[in-house]
Amino acid sequence: MTIKDEILIAANQLANQGQKPTVALIKTKLSQSIPLPQIIGVLKSWQHQPDFTALEKDAKTVVKQGHDKTPSEQEVQQQIEQAILPLKAEINELKALIQQLLDKNS
Repeated sequence: MTIKDEILIAANQLANQGQKPTVALIKTKLSQSIPLPQIIGVLKSWQHQPDFTALEKDAKTVVKQGHDKTPSEQEVQQQIEQAILPLKAEINELKALIQQLLDKNS
């Protein structure tokens, strides 16, 4: 099991118990001492996967009890659209300001 896997498994176990995975809680669940920046880095990209709570010893594959949690293309597209909405609004605002400046100078 990689260190990243161990951190992700600990985070998922905590989330399954209704607790927010924090660096301190993760650190108490790890089998070895891991530098805080490494834990923080993994937690920043962590997304809750309720079924990823252990690795099989023989095959070292994820134990899954439910269906695949990979987001669909449509879900990804919706997330992208939501992420760029504020950027579109800012661009429109900047365009309006530029137009005002051009109108003033005419």
